[in-house]
Amino acid sequence: MLDLNNKSIFITGGTGSFGKAFTKIILERWPQIKRLVIYSRDEQKQFQMAMEFPESKYPQVRFFIGDVRDYDRLRRGLKGIDYVIHAAAMKHVPIAEYNPMECIKTNIIGAENVINACLETGVQKVVALSTDKAAAPINLYGATKLASDKLFVAANNIRGTNPINFSVVRYGNVMGSNGSVIPFFLNKRKEGILPITDSTMTRFNITLTEGVEMVLHALETAWGGEIFVPKIASYKITDVATAIGPDCEHKVVGIRPGEKIHEEMITSSDSFSTYDLGPYYAILPQHPNFKLGDYIIAFDAKPVAQGFRYNSGENSEWVSVEDIRELIVKHVDPTFTI
Repeated sequence: MLDLNNKSIFITGGTGSFGKAFTKIILERWPQIKRLVIYSRDEQKQFQMAMEFPESKYPQVRFFIGDVRDYDRLRRGLKGIDYVIHAAAMKHVPIAEYNPMECIKTNIIGAENVINACLETGVQKVVALSTDKAAAPINLYGATKLASDKLFVAANNIRGTNPINFSVVRYGNVMGSNGSVIPFFLNKRKEGILPITDSTMTRFNITLTEGVEMVLHALETAWGGEIFVPKIASYKITDVATAIGPDCEHKVVGIRPGEKIHEEMITSSDSFSTYDLGPYYAILPQHPNFKLGDYIIAFDAKPVAQGFRYNSGENSEWVSVEDIRELIVKHVDPTFTI
């Protein structure tokens, strides 16, 4: 059973949507946590988050200005830390396409800096956040996150006698996160027009709470090198538009550069090393640092069929228009009405 009381946690990109949700849940469940360090480069977001988690009430929450591109700053911040959640990334597809080297510096060089700093400072476990766009990527953002995933998986090979382990969680669009489609549509509906990229487009859907639960699952169970993938529902982009703006004009504007019609989290090439763990799949390293037979027994892991793939367009579970509305009220905007 995971117990984070008296532990110190460090989260990169901690002022983002995930970081705020993670912080809230951690403080509710483990009020005796020793230290929760919010590491990010935007002082305005840190200032705003500090208003939500004031020092007078949450003395264990620390705010640390820094960039994952800065190895020395990372190393200083990681002293005395037990667990690291790596959530920092440049994630906007068009911005990454226009500023490729900036995306590479943050998402790949930054990942390598996190790994090396963790190896040098006595960190016990590292969980890195990934994205469905890292599976068979067609845009730079996805390609950099695939490279990041590979770095974190391979980090288990260079730890030597260090007991640290590294794992990855990969999931789809987070409902209500900054820059995602639902807040965008909620804002645009007052104009009477909702721009639809493609009428057949689908996406995986996960709530912030489900994303946090997945990271906590990885912290508790990871042996090192796993890429965890949740079993979650998909939605059709047209259903999201209908749920939010049924009286709006739904204008098809075409897909943006680097976008897919359907997102994929497990490719058919991954199927040879993918195991069904019940609520999650795990893509295991081709050469794990543990005995595969022991892992299968410990988690009742079942190999998926060869050629299995997991994408949003072929999913067996779907979120309906009414489900979308209920989820918006619960997780995005409690005042939402049609």
